[in-house]
Amino acid sequence: MRALHVVLLPGWRGAGRGHWLSWLAGQLRGLGMAVDAPELPGAELGEWLPVLRASLAAAPPSADLVVLAHGLGANLWLHHAAGVDGRDRRAHRVLLVAPPGPGWRHPEVSGLHPAPVDSRALRRAASITRLVAGQGDPYCSRLEAMGLARGLGVELDLVPGGEHLNEDAGFGAWPEVLAWTLGQVPSLGGNSPAGARS
Repeated sequence: MRALHVVLLPGWRGAGRGHWLSWLAGQLRGLGMAVDAPELPGAELGEWLPVLRASLAAAPPSADLVVLAHGLGANLWLHHAAGVDGRDRRAHRVLLVAPPGPGWRHPEVSGLHPAPVDSRALRRAASITRLVAGQGDPYCSRLEAMGLARGLGVELDLVPGGEHLNEDAGFGAWPEVLAWTLGQVPSLGGNSPAGARS
């Protein structure tokens, strides 16, 4: 098995200590994996995109690049994918978790939303992409998540009672997402972390 290089992209408010992204970073580092969890300043595409691209460029060519993104971090990946050409580093696998639906808006967010929905660009950017949404997410309805998955041409894993799939919804330790990152399970459908509210 080739070594993994994992890039973790938080949403707009970042990933606090109780967030599954922070838990995952600790688990992976404990296994000796290379993890890049860049700080994303402000809430503007022009600030976030260079940070992501620098992280991707720093990944060793010999490693399988795995990207996990939450919330607006998923939108960031979609913007990146829309600009990928043959010279850009291609990810092996990407997990887009709880992106905001098309109707979501916030005055402090600039350029990140809505994100491009381009299935061909997504295939250029990564070999495998999955979308994960939580039932009851206040920022993206089930129908919006299904429409996004259809538009992107990717599989959708819908997590019962998952809401926004963040620490407020009980998503701290999430063993299934660790297994997915390590390539041990193909999907996260129906999986909730231990202790998550249902």
